[in-house]
Amino acid sequence: MDDDSTLEMSAAYDFLLKFIIIGEAGTGKSCLLHHFINNQFKEHSAHTIGVEFSSRLVKLGNKSVKLQLWDTAGQERFRSVTRSYYRGAAGAILVYDITKRSTFEPLARWLTDARALASSDLVVVLVGNKLDREEEREVGYLEASRWASENGCMFLETSSLTGENVESPFALAARSILLSIESGRLDPEKAGSGISYGDRALRRVGSGSRFSFADVETRRPKNTALRLKDAVGEKLDGCCS
Repeated sequence: MDDDSTLEMSAAYDFLLKFIIIGEAGTGKSCLLHHFINNQFKEHSAHTIGVEFSSRLVKLGNKSVKLQLWDTAGQERFRSVTRSYYRGAAGAILVYDITKRSTFEPLARWLTDARALASSDLVVVLVGNKLDREEEREVGYLEASRWASENGCMFLETSSLTGENVESPFALAARSILLSIESGRLDPEKAGSGISYGDRALRRVGSGSRFSFADVETRRPKNTALRLKDAVGEKLDGCCS
């Protein structure tokens, strides 16, 4: 994701993509998003009430993409409210806490809700957060990677504290969507796709445009390898440390 500062100075973009950030309360969803938007850790973070909105312009290949980011509350009492924001989402960042198995076990429910309400072509990236607390790990990397593969998700681990891999979930989801547009598998003009053309009034992706996953910077946790579903083809207290 290069030249972000230049992009922020320009309102022109090729595509607008709607993303939702979902998962149990206390997994660090808001801190992950804050680090992605502001490139710094959010020192004091309360649980999200309802839904909070952010956006960021990014450069992928030769395309400028605006990400519309909806950070949803993880508490059950807000579920009826937050689910209404799933509609028309093109991508979902599904977050759990690697130090709390209780946040990993409900993933199937979150994924089912997202796929039932969002775009039929929803791209999902499973994110194991709090990689900086490896010594407290309760959910193994291989276990989570297997779950992601079995459920058609991409997968990686991050730390919203150190910033490790915080760019990658958003980049992977966006690149996957752009590849689908380029190949003709996904039509941005399809109702409920979660995608719209930007100010450049782009109506097709040129044949010379290619998006490479090799461009995405990822740092793998020790003794593990980053595994992406099909490569898109294969101690701080609180909620965010």
